[in-house]
Amino acid sequence: MLNITAARRNRQAAVELNMAPLIDMVFILLIFFLVTTSFVKETGIEVNRPAAATAVARDKATLLVGIDAADRVFFDNREIDVRAVRANIERALAENPEGSVVVVADEKSSTGAAIQVMDGCRLAGAASVSLAAKLPQGE
Repeated sequence: MLNITAARRNRQAAVELNMAPLIDMVFILLIFFLVTTSFVKETGIEVNRPAAATAVARDKATLLVGIDAADRVFFDNREIDVRAVRANIERALAENPEGSVVVVADEKSSTGAAIQVMDGCRLAGAASVSLAAKLPQGE
C-alpha cells in the first residue's frame, strides 16, 4: 500500500508545462508581421504643396522625395544633392522593387528642380513617379 501512494505522489509532481512551443509561435508571428509590413520613408521636411483640382489621393507611396522652396532635395530625413537622387532611389528600389515614388515639391520651388528629381527617379528604374499636390480648399 505504501508503494501505491508514493507512485501517485511522483506522478502528480512530474506534471509541468513546456513553454518552448509557445515562445516559438510568438517569434514566428513576430517575423510574419515584420515581413508583411511596408515601411514609408518620409522626406524629412515640411513643404507647402500647390493646389490642383485634379489631385487624387494615393494610398501607397513608398518613397517620398522632398523639394523645399530653396530647391534643396531631401530623401529619407536627410538633404541630398540633386545628382544623388538616382543612386538613392536605386538603393531604395532594390529593397522594395514595387515601390512608387512621389515627389513632394514646395509651391515656391522651381520646376527645373522638380524635373531633375523626377528624371533621376525614372532613370533609377522607378515605374511610377508622381508629383504631390493638395486639393483646393472648399472641395
